[in-house]
Amino acid sequence: MEEGTLRSLGNCGDTDADYDVLQWDSREDCEVRQILDRVADKWSLLVIALLDKRSLRFTELRRQIDGISQRMLARTLRHLERDGLVSRTVFPTVPPRVDYELTPLGATLHETIRALVTWTETHQNEIAAARAAYDVRAADEREQAQREATQRETIARRALAGSRGPAR
Repeated sequence: MEEGTLRSLGNCGDTDADYDVLQWDSREDCEVRQILDRVADKWSLLVIALLDKRSLRFTELRRQIDGISQRMLARTLRHLERDGLVSRTVFPTVPPRVDYELTPLGATLHETIRALVTWTETHQNEIAAARAAYDVRAADEREQAQREATQRETIARRALAGSRGPAR
């Protein structure tokens, strides 16, 4: 076993001690990575945000989440339920009624999501300005690279034409 390799496949470091992003192991079997992948995807974030105030039925969630397919919503809810973030209640009616709501654990995650949304709202203008400045810089760099490529091509053509010179 390579030095520094952990024996437990599911353990990828203690993320509490001296916070280090490199402790989020990139191996697929890393628990932290798997959880972050799950809770940070856009569909999960939207479902958790919508379930903050009250329980919702599947069709209500689908109507409120623009662009999500029935299959993706079902899959997202199943994963969130498996992770203990959402609970599913089936009522014995015809047709069956199924409600989804945040568990206490899911509610604690919603607090974090709310903080992220608040941060985004606070800094959205700065981010838009940074994006615009980046786009201008990137366009200038592409134009400069194109000019340099054209100059190199011109020099190469001249050099090639000069080396051919008149035949003697």
